[in-house]
Amino acid sequence: MKKYSIKKEHVRELFKSFSNLNVLIIGDVMIDAYLWGKVNRISPEAPVPIVAVTKKERRLGGAANVALNIQAMGATPILCSAIGVDYEGQAFLDLLKTQKLSQKGILKCRDRITTVKTRVIGNNTQLLRVDEEVEEDITPSETQQLITLISYIINHDRIDVIIFEDYNKGLINTKLINKVVELAKSKGIPTCVDPKKKNFNSYKGVSLFKPNLKELREGLKLDITGSNIKELQRAVSSFRVKQKTETVLLTLAEKGVITNSRKQKEHILAHVRSIADVSGAGDTVISVAALCRALECNDVLMAAISNLSGGLVCEQIGVVPINKEQLLEEALKLDFVR
Repeated sequence: MKKYSIKKEHVRELFKSFSNLNVLIIGDVMIDAYLWGKVNRISPEAPVPIVAVTKKERRLGGAANVALNIQAMGATPILCSAIGVDYEGQAFLDLLKTQKLSQKGILKCRDRITTVKTRVIGNNTQLLRVDEEVEEDITPSETQQLITLISYIINHDRIDVIIFEDYNKGLINTKLINKVVELAKSKGIPTCVDPKKKNFNSYKGVSLFKPNLKELREGLKLDITGSNIKELQRAVSSFRVKQKTETVLLTLAEKGVITNSRKQKEHILAHVRSIADVSGAGDTVISVAALCRALECNDVLMAAISNLSGGLVCEQIGVVPINKEQLLEEALKLDFVR
């Protein structure tokens, strides 16, 4: 990596400035439900553990976890998504209210169910996950309603950055992407993407594109390992130019991150962590990266801080938002921060 030197005061100011930002988050939302318990024996009915439940918990998940991360960093999130007109949908709205998050961007769809992912955790180990969901695209009429809702928010609120949080659950489609990116460009608002396979190549002209290695391999049909950094940089550069993307941030788990723009191409190593659970790490990375992008932060600093944030949330079990103070403390210890 080239020699960079950034003052500690600059990093502190960056973190302070996050509190001035309004972030529009468009994506699939869900409830992350947890059954926590103890395992002391195996079932006589089948060779499976019996979990004696000691605690039940519901958390905001998917794009709503991005909203929690944005909020945890001091910024103001506005969430745009769709839920079902069902018991779980009301439970989702109640969770938003509890977290003091706006409901104005939430579309209620009569023919869909609200996505719920239930994790069964015994002796602090995830044993099973049960998903209740519909993955079909929302209807053309619902897409138009969502575009109208998003356009209204962009025209009536000051939006500093837009995040697409795509979980392949049917909310995001090509029409929605094109309309929002076009509107964002006309307003000078940067757009940041956490993609999945289905719409991988539909995000043209965005400011920041953040796949992980699996998503890059699937999206570009590549057979490439996380160790081959030069080949990855070549593949990412080619994709970036073709898609007219400003910056690609490729996360490589224990291999760190690659940042690739016209001006900078760097590989930033990961810090050694005690990994407990990788759930939600991508949500945290895109949240922190988008805030940095909104403030026109240097790509290397953005990548390094985002990489740190993903590692920190992996140290805890379950999907949890980042701790801003802890992240700042770690960011001030970066090699190039003096």
